[in-house]
Amino acid sequence: MRPFLPNPAGPAGAMLPLLLLAGAVSAEPLYPTPEALGEALFFDAELSANRTQACATCHDPSAGYVDHRGEGVAAAVSLGDDGVSLGDRNAPSAAYAMFSPEFGFVEKTNRWTGGQFHDGRETDLAGQAGGPPLNPIEMGMPDKARVVARLRENTDYVAAMQALFGAAIFDDAEGAYGAMAESIAAYEQTEEFAPFSSKYDRFLRGAATFTDEEELGRVLFFSEQFTNCALCHQLRRSAIDPAETFSNYEFHNIGVPENVALREINGVDADFVDTGLLMNPAVDDPAAAGLFKVPTLRNVAVTGPYMHNGVFEDLRTVVLFYDKYNSRAEKRQFNPETDQPWRVPEVDGTLSLNELEHGPALDDQRIDAIVAFLETLTDARYEHLLDAE
Repeated sequence: MRPFLPNPAGPAGAMLPLLLLAGAVSAEPLYPTPEALGEALFFDAELSANRTQACATCHDPSAGYVDHRGEGVAAAVSLGDDGVSLGDRNAPSAAYAMFSPEFGFVEKTNRWTGGQFHDGRETDLAGQAGGPPLNPIEMGMPDKARVVARLRENTDYVAAMQALFGAAIFDDAEGAYGAMAESIAAYEQTEEFAPFSSKYDRFLRGAATFTDEEELGRVLFFSEQFTNCALCHQLRRSAIDPAETFSNYEFHNIGVPENVALREINGVDADFVDTGLLMNPAVDDPAAAGLFKVPTLRNVAVTGPYMHNGVFEDLRTVVLFYDKYNSRAEKRQFNPETDQPWRVPEVDGTLSLNELEHGPALDDQRIDAIVAFLETLTDARYEHLLDAE
């Protein structure tokens, strides 16, 4: 993986191809495939208003494809290209995002499923890739035409896009912008984003052995008799499927509280309520209020803070939050990060209680075992981050 640096071509696109710099002469285009072009675009900060922010800024490949720039409360969300704006939702990981199905309503389950972003508002990866450049508190570009003008500053991009999408691709800003988004999506569908290389994957292949605690956590996770984990965080209906992504991509309200501390610094109106799925333009059912897409648990141990608004810092806190629905123990009714009772849901009345209240209460040993198992879902390239958590 290349290091996260702005595109060295600069605004004028003056960089010579790397092969020529090495003294070799080649007619091969610098970006011969959509994936190669998408990789360059993914790391290119020139495509933001102030030329400071790329896709990789908020989806850092060295940090599980999430944003690890902030500290304290500000770590819950991303800082915009303007150096001031803070969002209201945590940047989801781009790893394994390719497996989320297209957004739609599934009659069989009677649920909305899939899409990209926490509310599924973009149908697929290309739609997601086209969002941040135009978001005023993210990359901040005013319109698609201005983004395309930035693309045209780079002669290598021009050559690649004309070769890949046709000589007339730049005749229409809408088409050129779409080609950019499709290229980024193609890159995000490469093995680099979904290596399936975790200890869990090696365990399935017989190349790793679980500790007793990790094995207990695995058994608990996949047992609907003892936990509610697999009700939402299992796509394949087998506990040994090598392509498990640990999400069914449905939308649920699990009672996440408002991130009050974040709202105090990001400028969002104190009366604003994040209604999740109901903010998706394709959905107008009041029953969708407060529902958010179930995230993958791949790399979950190294991609905190947690929940759609980053309200919890520690993975163990998340597991305890779920257990509060089933435990009558007094200590389970307190958030260990604040030593205060759990705050009320930001949106009440649509909670997925059938799923949340499924299963018995968990003692500390079982809580720790589930956390230990979740740590085994960390891709090999990020396992060193477990020691830093």
